[in-house]
Amino acid sequence: MNPLLTDLLQVLKLERLEVDLFRGESRDPGGRRVFGGQVLGQALAAAYATIEGRQVHSLHAYFLRAGDPDHPIVYEVDRSRDGKSFSSRRVVAIQHGEQIFHMSASFQTEQAAIDRQGEMPEVPDPESLPDLMTAVEELKRKAPDRPNPFRKHEHPFDFRPAELPDPLAEIPREPRIKVWIRLKDRVPDDPILHQCLLAYTSDYFLLGAASMDARMTNEREQLQMASIDHAMWFHRPARPDEWLLYVTDSPTASGARGFARGSLFSRDGRLVASTAQEGLVRRIGEVAQSR
Repeated sequence: MNPLLTDLLQVLKLERLEVDLFRGESRDPGGRRVFGGQVLGQALAAAYATIEGRQVHSLHAYFLRAGDPDHPIVYEVDRSRDGKSFSSRRVVAIQHGEQIFHMSASFQTEQAAIDRQGEMPEVPDPESLPDLMTAVEELKRKAPDRPNPFRKHEHPFDFRPAELPDPLAEIPREPRIKVWIRLKDRVPDDPILHQCLLAYTSDYFLLGAASMDARMTNEREQLQMASIDHAMWFHRPARPDEWLLYVTDSPTASGARGFARGSLFSRDGRLVASTAQEGLVRRIGEVAQSR
């Protein structure tokens, strides 16, 4: 198995400290802070450890403080309610004695009902597209004076951009990204693991879409960006080791915050999940002025 993926699976394996208390390892993907998707995936894994016979259908989370990648994170689960069809859990992530994140998640028994959805946008097949870093280098070649929209570092995922912003377009441009995503190797046939991995994946590209406007005339190093909150709805089963199309856009930005939303489609066109996120996006100079 790909070593980065092996490590990710290890990160999602939590140590049970008490009945509803768990501990997870941390990693530094760059920037000296824990990736938000790691905390989402671990928090969902902690909630699932207190659930039987039900699947998550939604989660709503707030990022309170940056996570320290050099120390583990403790997750405390509150069993808020277990009803006939639904269960609710609240998870608090603690590091250095302080809350860094909290999440509410709802779980449901399997039920047969009406099944409908909108259509997946038409995009090229992932096999016909370059990987993300190749695409970013091409953007830089076309517009060398524009900053890179993505950081360069290794991932356990294969990203194939189906649509990126036109680097020669006038700013502000429409903030929209369409990317094919797939794990670099096969993972076990575990639906709970698949949903935790989807939660991890969902934190990619949303903040990137929210920051693709006039602020991108600055280098990324001159921007302060951080996720504030995150919501996700799980509509249908999906495997993250098979191609998924992530369609994200950002319809508004104001008050040093950018809002983005996303749709995850399976290759055969099923809408498997929806996401929404608001993030802090401001120039460092604006931070000093606001103080």
